[in-house]
Amino acid sequence: MEETTLKTEIGGEDGRTDEPLKKSVPPEQQPWIDGLQVLMETSVARSDFVNPSILIAMNLAGTYNVDAQKLLTNKLMAIDSADLTSGQLALTIMALTSSCRDTESQVSILQKKMENWEPSSPGADASAFYGPGLAILALCQKNSEATLPIAARFAKTLMKDPSPFNVDTGAVSTLALTCMYNRIPVGSEENYRDLFGEVLKILVDNISLRVKPDGIIGDIYSTGLAMQALSVTPEQPTKKWDCEKTMDTILKEIKQGKFQNPMSIAQILPILKGKTYLDVPQVTCGPDHGVPPIVTDYPTPIPTSVSNITVKYTITNQLKGIDLLFNWTIEVSVKSGSVLLVVLEEAQRKDSKFKFETKMTSWGLMVYSINNIAENVNQKTYWEILSGKTPLNEGIAYYIPSNYEHITANFTQY
Repeated sequence: MEETTLKTEIGGEDGRTDEPLKKSVPPEQQPWIDGLQVLMETSVARSDFVNPSILIAMNLAGTYNVDAQKLLTNKLMAIDSADLTSGQLALTIMALTSSCRDTESQVSILQKKMENWEPSSPGADASAFYGPGLAILALCQKNSEATLPIAARFAKTLMKDPSPFNVDTGAVSTLALTCMYNRIPVGSEENYRDLFGEVLKILVDNISLRVKPDGIIGDIYSTGLAMQALSVTPEQPTKKWDCEKTMDTILKEIKQGKFQNPMSIAQILPILKGKTYLDVPQVTCGPDHGVPPIVTDYPTPIPTSVSNITVKYTITNQLKGIDLLFNWTIEVSVKSGSVLLVVLEEAQRKDSKFKFETKMTSWGLMVYSINNIAENVNQKTYWEILSGKTPLNEGIAYYIPSNYEHITANFTQY
């Protein structure tokens, strides 16, 4: 099996990755990466949720399951683009592009959306730039010249935004503006390059400041996009990034079964295969057949004991003026190794006050209502799930609580 080499961008004409980074995925580690890809592709037939990020990752990595690729491609082609946000539409365009499908109508809709884009009010959550960043990346890959004024407005707004830095948003914005930086048409005003370069420098410096001692960038699930961003940016961060350390830690986390969620795999897989979202236009659609690897040792977390554990579970709403104030705690017993969803279901069975409702998202099931109090976009409220005082970075269908762990569902605002 060939060794996969991560690449870094030196400011190439088309935004593709050109020069090897210091760290590659060793050949003996490739079965773990293949195992992730098989797990992600297998999820397509089992889920009704249509996730363009999975199709992008499949095509960048080189699809094994062609039936899953065709199924997901056809589902995405059938979606009404008018019902999508700018971020969802951008991912759909990149996904269909990577499957060699025509996206002219979708691009036209996205172009109009972004021409009418109104930045969020100052101090809004930084994630408000995530969707528009994806939109600029998708539009850049289709027509960079027409996207220049939109990208310039985005860059200027982002540079002045006072909200706390968000690694995922910073990574997507870096990919988008790197694409624009590398595709500025000959003869265009030079200040475009200066503007994009200035904002990229701010972004990559902020990303590099979120690199932890073990190499994880932000958290484990934001690291994939951040690695893509740091691998392609023409502006190198002031604080040097140790790609080797990041890669070693990610491989360790993979072996511990931390990447079970298909969306988490979709975010990390491209960079593990030496690809980034900038490579989407260069994907070649090959023959209609795949050769899945033989995966015999990919681990699934197995409970070390069949005994029960006790989990303390609190639901609380302390937002004055927004529904009923309460703070209720219950202890539930579940089998060791159970995911958090089982804990919530058992609490609901024991006491109707703990009734909850979920919705499917790209990251899996998300709790949107507890005790008949639902999230509200206009009021910027949502249910935050914490272990102790730490917000969970895994969904309720994947997180496995430990014995006597205290889980809290806190109704709060962003």
